[in-house]
Order: sequence, then C-alpha cells, then structure tokens
Amino acid sequence: MPRPRLRRALRRTLAVLAPVALLGALTGPAQADQAAWPEPVPVVNHVETTDPVVFLTIDDGWYHDPAAAKLLLDRRVPASLFLLPGAYAYDSGYFHTLLDQGPSRVENHTVDHPDLTALDAAGQKAQVCGAREAQLAEFGDGARLLRPPYGTYDATTLTTARVCGAKAVVTWTYDMTTWGQWTPPTPELKAGDIVLLHFNETIEQDLKRALAAADAAGLRPAPLRDYVPES
Repeated sequence: MPRPRLRRALRRTLAVLAPVALLGALTGPAQADQAAWPEPVPVVNHVETTDPVVFLTIDDGWYHDPAAAKLLLDRRVPASLFLLPGAYAYDSGYFHTLLDQGPSRVENHTVDHPDLTALDAAGQKAQVCGAREAQLAEFGDGARLLRPPYGTYDATTLTTARVCGAKAVVTWTYDMTTWGQWTPPTPELKAGDIVLLHFNETIEQDLKRALAAADAAGLRPAPLRDYVPES
C-alpha cells in the first residue's frame, strides 16, 4: 500500500478505536462502582393484595400498657413493632412477652429517632444498623423492615436500609394515633392498608378502634413482614 493510503487507513482505524478506548476508560470503573453499590429497597405504604388483610404497625415503644399487650395477645394480632432500643431497654420483658407469646415481630425504627434526611451516609448507617444490632442482641431476631422516623427518607436511606438487612422502607396508609385531645377520623380500611399506631397513653383505645375498623371492613390483621417480598 502506498504511504499516503497507509496513513489514511491508520487514521481511520484510530478514529474508530479512540472513542471505544475512551468509553472503556469512562465506564469501566463506574460500572464496577455501580455493581458494588447496593440496590435501593422499595418504599411501601400499601400492599397490593387480594387477601382480606390489613397491617397494624406500632411505633417507638415508650409506653408499656399491659391492657394493650393483653389485647394484642388475646386477639393474636401479628403487629409489626417498630421499636427504639431506648424504649425497650428499661423494660424489655414487656416486648419479650409480646414476641414470645404472640405473633408480633420487632422491626427497625433507628436508634435515636432522628430525621434521617438530616444525616450523611455514615450517620444513617449508624442509626439503622445500630438499631438492628441492638434488636438482634436483645430479641435474637433481626428487623426485616425499616420505618424511618417521621416517615422521611432520601435515596441514601433506601440503600442504607439494604446494607442494614431491611427488605423495604415502610411508611403507612393511615395514621390512627391519638395525640392529646385530637383523635384522627377512622378511615374505611381496604385490603393491604398499613395502619400506624404508637405506644403512647392511648394505645389501647387506638388499637381497639383499628381492630374495629378492620372487622367492619371484613379484614384480618396479617404479618406485614410476610407480605413484603424480597427484592
């Protein structure tokens, strides 16, 4: 091949190979980093199901009402208990009874109840993983669901939840908690709804109201953990 034609052929070859090499340099490490980065968990505020079920969730754990515990045990309610370590540490026997003698399960609500969106990745991991480790040590059962305090979360929360053993971030369909003199209206529950309650001074009456609403709708309480698929 004459020299001018050889130079043109080399230039064409380089024109093809250079972008390929550049693309490899840009995407190779990024793809590796992306593969190492955990997939975010889904956010669940309602479960799509045709089963006649509703999900009762109770947060925090500061107020240990024996009447509420008796109601949960007598009705065999599989409540999801999103507990704070400090709230069960001073009287863990209350929750051991609920977990050992009934179908309730303990889930994750962080260590100190912060707004997770105000924390960086390390701070969120300390809150979420720290709470799960405390639950494992106390109850021998690790949380599989995470409820972020105040229902606030960001993209970091969704990946942190995965790192700390959760399969979903759970919010709620209806908050039926009584605060002070204000009691929210009782909703007409539908299959798959998630009800939020709190272990406060009105937990027994709020729980009775939620169970009555479920009965009126022909729904039975079911374990939320079992209805959230692995992802």
